[in-house]
Amino acid sequence: MDGEKRQELVASLKGYVLNEFPLSQMDDDQLQTRIEELVRKKLAGQSLLIGEKIAIAKEIYSSIRGFGILDGIMSDDSITEVMINGPDNIFVEQKGRIHKLETTFESERRLEDVIQRIVGLAGREVNQANPIVDTRLPDGSRVNVVLPPISLVGPVVTIRKFSKNPMTIEKLIEYGSLTRPIADFLEILVKARYNIFVSGGTGSGKTTFLNALSNYIPKEERIITIEDSAELQIENVPNLVSLETRNANSAGAGAVTIRDLIKSSLRMRPERIIVGEVRGAEALDMLQAMNTGHDGSLSTGHANSTRDMLSRLETMVLQGAEGLPLPAIRQQISSALDIIIHLSRLRDHSRKTMAISEVLGIDGQGNIQLNPLYEFVEDEHSTLERVSGRLVRTKNKMVNTFKLQLAGYRQEF
Repeated sequence: MDGEKRQELVASLKGYVLNEFPLSQMDDDQLQTRIEELVRKKLAGQSLLIGEKIAIAKEIYSSIRGFGILDGIMSDDSITEVMINGPDNIFVEQKGRIHKLETTFESERRLEDVIQRIVGLAGREVNQANPIVDTRLPDGSRVNVVLPPISLVGPVVTIRKFSKNPMTIEKLIEYGSLTRPIADFLEILVKARYNIFVSGGTGSGKTTFLNALSNYIPKEERIITIEDSAELQIENVPNLVSLETRNANSAGAGAVTIRDLIKSSLRMRPERIIVGEVRGAEALDMLQAMNTGHDGSLSTGHANSTRDMLSRLETMVLQGAEGLPLPAIRQQISSALDIIIHLSRLRDHSRKTMAISEVLGIDGQGNIQLNPLYEFVEDEHSTLERVSGRLVRTKNKMVNTFKLQLAGYRQEF
C-alpha cells in the first residue's frame, strides 16, 4: 500500500473511531484492543501483511491517545534529539548528525494537541499566557516547548531523548571518553565525598556523565536530586528522593523554583544533594549546601572551560545576592567545589572529557586557583572528520587530599 492510500485509510478509520466509539468510557488498553479489532475487520479482504495491519492500528491509536507521528520517531533508538519547528519541519539528531524528516504533522492544531497531551501528562501548563515550558515524557526524555507568539514559526518542541539503559562509567570507557585508571580515580573521589561539578556546552553529555558518576555513590546513603525536569536515572541508591520544579499557573501563582527545592532539601536529612543543572540565582544556595556539611554533592552547568565555569558561577551567585562582594563569592566557590570536570562536543560530534581540575583556594590577586590534573591532548592523527586523542595526567600533584585521607586512601594522586 502506497503512502497516500495508507494516509487516507488511517484518516478514514480514525474518523470512524472518533464518531462510533465511546472514547470517554474507554481506558487506553480497551481503546487499543477495539482499534485492532476494527482494523482486522475492515481490512479482512485486503492482501496486507499482519505487520502492516498492526502498524495501521498503532498509528490510529497514537493519533487519538498517543503523540501521533512522534510515537514512531521516539521509538527509534538511534535518534537522540527531536526538533520540531512548526508542523511541517521536523529535524532529528541521529548518530551525531542532524537531518530533516519527510514526515509532517497533519496540521498545526494536531501538533498543539500533542503538545497539550505531553504537558498535561507531567501536570504542567502551556498556553499564550505561559508560552514556554520545560517538561518531560513518561520515559524521562526532556521536553522544551515554545508557543506562538513567542515563536514565529509555529509551535516549537525540542526533545532530548534518554537511553532506556542508564549510562555507566563502563560505557564511557567503551566510547573513549575516559580510561580505566581515570574512572578508578573518579570512583575514589565520589566515595571520598568530594564535591564535583560537571561543566560543558549544550549536548556535551553533562547529565549523562552525572548519571554515570552517581553509580559510585554508596547504596546506604540518602540522596536528594533537584531538577527543572527530572532527567537523572539513579538506580543503585534505594534511599533516593527526586524533586522537580513547577512553573507558575495561569494566575501567576504556585511556582516552585530550584532555590525553593534546595532550601527544602536541607530539612530532609540529605547526605548528598545532586542539582541537575544550575543556571541562575540557585547557584548560591547550591554552594551554601555544599558548605554546610553535604560533602559529596554533585551538579552541572554550562561553560566553555573549567576556568569559564568559575566565572559563570560568580555571575550566577550575583543574580541571587547582588550586594555580596566578589571576594566573598569567590571564597564560597573555592570552599564549596573540590573538582570540576569539563566535557565538550568536538568537531566530529564525539563527546570527550576535556579536563579534570582541582579547585584550590584564593591566590594573592584574589582569584580562584585551579590545579589541572588531567587534560585532553589531541594526537597528530586527528582530521577534520575524526578527532583522536586522550585524557592525559598532568605533572601536577593533587593538593587537597584531606578527604582522601579521611576515607582511608593513603596513596598519592
